[in-house]
Amino acid sequence: MQSTIIVLLLLLIVLCLFYLSKYRKITKNLEQQRLEIETEELRMFDFLHTLGETLTEEGGTNPRTLYRTIVRGAAMVVEAHGAALYLIDKTEDRLVSEYQSEACPILIPVPDHIAQQAKKNTNTINSYIRLTSVGKNWGPFGEALSKKKTIRINDLGKNPHFENADKKTHEGVSAVIAPLIYGGKELGVLAIANNSESDNFSDNDYEVFQSMAEQSSFALGNSIIHREAMEKKHLENELNTASEVQRILLPSKPPTLEGYTISGLNIPAKIVSGDYYDYFKINNDRLGVVIADVSGKGVPASLITAMCRSVVRANAIKNDCPADVLKKVNRQLFPDIREDMFISLAYAIVEAKTGIIKIARAGHDAPLHYSLNSETILPIEAPGIAIGIDSGDVFDNTIQSIELNLRTGDLLLLYTDGINEASDIRGEEFGTTRLHETLADSHNLGAENIVKKIKDEVLSFSGEVPQNDDITLIAVEKI
Repeated sequence: MQSTIIVLLLLLIVLCLFYLSKYRKITKNLEQQRLEIETEELRMFDFLHTLGETLTEEGGTNPRTLYRTIVRGAAMVVEAHGAALYLIDKTEDRLVSEYQSEACPILIPVPDHIAQQAKKNTNTINSYIRLTSVGKNWGPFGEALSKKKTIRINDLGKNPHFENADKKTHEGVSAVIAPLIYGGKELGVLAIANNSESDNFSDNDYEVFQSMAEQSSFALGNSIIHREAMEKKHLENELNTASEVQRILLPSKPPTLEGYTISGLNIPAKIVSGDYYDYFKINNDRLGVVIADVSGKGVPASLITAMCRSVVRANAIKNDCPADVLKKVNRQLFPDIREDMFISLAYAIVEAKTGIIKIARAGHDAPLHYSLNSETILPIEAPGIAIGIDSGDVFDNTIQSIELNLRTGDLLLLYTDGINEASDIRGEEFGTTRLHETLADSHNLGAENIVKKIKDEVLSFSGEVPQNDDITLIAVEKI
């Protein structure tokens, strides 16, 4: 009996020791898991902290820094051999390698000849990755984007999209590829990879990386918004500067010419204008008056107006024939004007002593002559095609100058199509009939007030419809 009890006691002790040992192992494993989780959490926290700092400091203006932070952080948190970031380019059709960690296995197919070259020159692979893009819908990248799902590949060498690639480069490489999507817009993919000497990624790696990809998408999306806002602000500043320069090129005050009052006005539809007007003294008795409209709007049109102004002034000196001036202007500007652009322009020389105005019209809206004596309005339809359409021969044979004799109380109105083509909410245009009526009603108000009256009538007619074209006017009144 006593021996039986002793045996039982010994068995009990053995069992206790066994379970104690097992408990210690379990406890040790749990402690190790806890430490691993804590370490992983610390790495994730460090990544998120660094990501936030990058965005705050320079991620918006220096995307390269943000790309590096995302890629290095992805590899660090999951303890992968490497990571890579591919973003959709401006064509929205290709994925371009924006950043790849040094130890990252190659995630796109490497042709055999590139692999052979890489044996002699280690930079070959890096150059190949940097210079090679893939279609947005290509292989594992395209699958992740189209499915909007993180995918896992245990062996790239066995993936069908790598069949024609160098087997040794991709054999045994495991990867996890996550789509980067922000606000419903596809940005690209983020990937982590291990070489053949490492284990495949675990379920926990998968989940952690997926969370990182979501945070990276948010960071990239915000960076893009910030960068676009900065670029927009920079562009607006440049346009405002261009507008200021352009305003300087316009007459600052009406010209002084005995027997005449002259007034002009320019209201751009955008920040900068494709219209311009100008006055300049040819001599003490003659004044040059120019109005022009460059096809198109914005900066390109404004640059052409500046060129046109300089060329007209340079050729107008000591030349009393408007048609001859415009012939020279056309020949000089034609080589520098794009095929889809042209300049409509009217140029008049006002003679103080004689009251004669000589006019040439290069495809511009016909100036209007108001006669006080007959109370009529006649368009001055001098022949001519727009500047920049023909290199010279056709233009020279087409354009002609016309002489007009202004009497006291008469008026010459030059305008651009921003006046007659201004439309209301119904799409109806202001038109030449309304322009004639407004001119007739305001002919006795003086040049400055006539210009103001026409402008007010056009803007009132358009109402809340945004101005679609530049508005430019010049009134020349004989007093």
